[in-house]
Amino acid sequence: MAVTRRQREDSTTISSGPTPEPVTTFAVQIIGWKRESFERYFPDRHFHFLPMNIGEREFERIWKPRILAERNAEFLAWGPELSGPVAALAQERNIPVTFIEDGFLRSARPSASRTPPLSLALDGRALYFDCRHASDLEVLLKTYDFEADSALMDRARAGIALLTESGISKYNGARRRTAEEVYGEKTRKRVLVVGQVEDDASIRYGCLSRMTNNDLVRLAASEQADAQILYKPHPDVLSRARPARSDPAEVAHLCELVIESLPLAEALRTVDHVYTITSLAGFEALIRGIPVTTAGCPFYAGWGLTDDRQPNSRRGRSLSIEALFAGAYLLYPRYFDPETGAQTSFEATVTAIRRQLDEPQGLRPLRPQWRAWGPYGLFGWRHLLTAFVTPAIRKIGSDRDVEDFRSDPIRFFRNLAERKYRIIGRILYPFG
Repeated sequence: MAVTRRQREDSTTISSGPTPEPVTTFAVQIIGWKRESFERYFPDRHFHFLPMNIGEREFERIWKPRILAERNAEFLAWGPELSGPVAALAQERNIPVTFIEDGFLRSARPSASRTPPLSLALDGRALYFDCRHASDLEVLLKTYDFEADSALMDRARAGIALLTESGISKYNGARRRTAEEVYGEKTRKRVLVVGQVEDDASIRYGCLSRMTNNDLVRLAASEQADAQILYKPHPDVLSRARPARSDPAEVAHLCELVIESLPLAEALRTVDHVYTITSLAGFEALIRGIPVTTAGCPFYAGWGLTDDRQPNSRRGRSLSIEALFAGAYLLYPRYFDPETGAQTSFEATVTAIRRQLDEPQGLRPLRPQWRAWGPYGLFGWRHLLTAFVTPAIRKIGSDRDVEDFRSDPIRFFRNLAERKYRIIGRILYPFG
């Protein structure tokens, strides 16, 4: 069913021969505001976007005939799995499937909401955080002869220096405070426990045994009894944008809670050891020479660089940090210019993020424009609907749905799969 990433890259390579026939791409689980970026990033694909959360009946009646009518079709899916009817059709008709997710350098904003991604991970096997299957990244890390590619290793060393010296991370924001101001004076070994959103896909697919943030704090406290244990809950949990499955107050006697906003590079600067389930923060600690204990099985575990509590028998190869960085940041993802949509490089993307951070006026999130008329009604009164509608959306949807609704209520309702909800949206927001 799946095609390899190399085959995907070959399909986008410019050649002097005849122009290849455009691929008809049926994109699933791609939320509305991302679609324009996808069309700019992949001009060789002719996109058809299936509705979000499409039901089996609608798929069978409307979309299946359209897909089967195409001679050269593929599925491009956001997230680690296809829905049942889509997966069944892909398997039955041997339709290629590519899974897609944000890359490891996502954006200049501290929140990823509604900003075009600067990098994407496309994988014809499984997403990089799905430890149940070998992803293209895992195969690359297991088979590539890194030491024979001296130019790539030189680039990896320079890339690590570029990230660590610039303080650039997956998400970025202006530095507000220093580690000393937040953590206090360092008098002993310092251990950072990195909290995550516990129902996030990276944990659900990357940690086979049940593990909560509180469990991780207890593990660190039991193993590092003489250390200062710092527990940094995920920012989305602290802001209540995403739900917490465990209450930090229950482990407050074992650690010092870090609730202030602190960029990841600064959060790691004075730390001697990191505990995480599957967070990318663990990899960012590794490139800074900090020992890392992983409770789950993130993509960077199993290569001899981490203290792994969930072994992965498929891996087992020892890699240098430069080789791991080269595979994950230089070879695996694709980078894009947010203005032109053209593919670019890791180095150019770091430069673009740095430039955006130096020009913070360009980072203000887009909000519905206030007007005395139009989509938000007389004197903008429909802005008040957000407070009343949000609890209902949270009850029947997800926290990401809430985030999308708050960012653009009109577009949120227009992109819903179920007609009855689109009608409700038309009633609440009749214009626009």
